[in-house]
Amino acid sequence: MLGVGRHGPVGLAAGDGPGGPQEPSAAAARVDVATAGEATAPRVARPPDTERDAWVVLAATDGVGPVTFGRLLEAFGSAVGVLETARGRHGVAALIAGSAGADGAWPSLAAAGARALVQAAAEPDRILEVVRRSALEVLTLGDPAYPARLRAIDLPPPVLFLRGSPGALDRPHAVAVVGTRRPTGKGRDTAAAIAEALGAFEVTIVSGLAYGIDAAAHVAAVHVGTPTVAVIGGGHDRLYPAAHANLARSIVAGGGAVVSEFPPDTSPNRGTFPRRNRIISGLADAVVVVEAGARSGALTTAAWALEQGRGLHLVPGRLDDPAVAGCLAFLREAGPEARVVAGIAELLEDLGLVEVDGADAHGPRTPQADAVGPGLSRVERSILAELAAGRGTVDELVMATGDAPATVLGAITSLEVRGLVVDAFGRYRATRSPIGITTPGTAPADRTTAGLTRTPPERRVA
Repeated sequence: MLGVGRHGPVGLAAGDGPGGPQEPSAAAARVDVATAGEATAPRVARPPDTERDAWVVLAATDGVGPVTFGRLLEAFGSAVGVLETARGRHGVAALIAGSAGADGAWPSLAAAGARALVQAAAEPDRILEVVRRSALEVLTLGDPAYPARLRAIDLPPPVLFLRGSPGALDRPHAVAVVGTRRPTGKGRDTAAAIAEALGAFEVTIVSGLAYGIDAAAHVAAVHVGTPTVAVIGGGHDRLYPAAHANLARSIVAGGGAVVSEFPPDTSPNRGTFPRRNRIISGLADAVVVVEAGARSGALTTAAWALEQGRGLHLVPGRLDDPAVAGCLAFLREAGPEARVVAGIAELLEDLGLVEVDGADAHGPRTPQADAVGPGLSRVERSILAELAAGRGTVDELVMATGDAPATVLGAITSLEVRGLVVDAFGRYRATRSPIGITTPGTAPADRTTAGLTRTPPERRVA
């Protein structure tokens, strides 16, 4: 399987990718999932009806990764042509010879992979029925709905198997939030606060559905109602971890998506996760690593981010804390290509989502408090009420509202960004009241903010 090689992420050879091998027509018929789950009679093995179906069969064959896929299409003209060759008298030898790179940059398809492809070509319905029964959306590189960010990377998956909204993969702004599977409590809270703050700016949260930081980011996104995309390291029918099945359903119900480049019956293994990580970074404008130990898989995602030209932001920590040893080491090695997350407000500014008032005399200002009041969430309104009552620390607000620390921190960040709350020496106070709450000792409401304003869409980083 392709993934991260000895010297870092492995890229495509020249000529591979969307502009290289032939792609299926956008008008080609889709794999029919409308009747998924219904009883179907056994079918006689026959060649796939469409180029799209042939792509699914080819992508589902063990040993055929993105590079080999591209070389085979280049050699035989189409996926249907590849399968026709595989069904020929000397199929194995023809596939091995056709997949060999003329420049020697890449080895040919292994004999085991060629034999697997011959078998798949002989019984394609076996593979296609698995996809139909799983009721998955299938996107190929030739589809208009294939996410543009992912299409632009060096190793775009030829086929994506998706449950949920395809549009969630291609929204205007997306940020990946990743980290260790064994985070500290502070790490979980930080990941949730970052995801909630990004959600306030309609940013899609991308992560890997793993335990720890990934789950914290997904849950926070679902909580605030922003779409989130989970990229899994196996097939949909072998969801890992299985304990996150309910979370996956919540992601889909919330307008997000669960996506994989692997066919539904693929079991996750050590080789599938590095491939998964390149998709996480590939679907995002930037990657934020919250906590990562010295050997954390999140560092693979960070490496892919730099390889793909994505922004990379790492949350630092104590020098002696093993939970952030990987982040600190990466910051040291990556130099100016990686940025330190000095705070959530600073992260939002670095991502181009907000700007500092005063930097541009003609820059935008946030609306008056009475204009943004109707858009406040229940938690934000509760926090403003408690601040008016004199409770100002995070612990006091958690105790008074009964909400989780991550939820409170996320709401505080959203209020800070709107200029409704400021931090004064470890205690928060409201700058004005959007819902009729009188805050003792505060000046009348005006148009100024706490230093940050939303950047209008045309000025944000795409």
